[in-house]
Amino acid sequence: MFATVNSDCIGCGACEAICPQVFRMNSYEIAEAYLNPIPQDVEEATKLAAKSCPVAAIILEG
Repeated sequence: MFATVNSDCIGCGACEAICPQVFRMNSYEIAEAYLNPIPQDVEEATKLAAKSCPVAAIILEG
């Protein structure tokens, strides 16, 4: 599985709070997925982070 964060991100930090192994806030306070491919042991947390995004800015593939 791969994760990306699109330009709709509002920088709320929910994804980083739920799954810091995959998501972090960059210097512009916008989330980024910095770990790809997603390790199997954090796939469920990654999916939860994507579902928790208030603007659906996280795209999961694979």
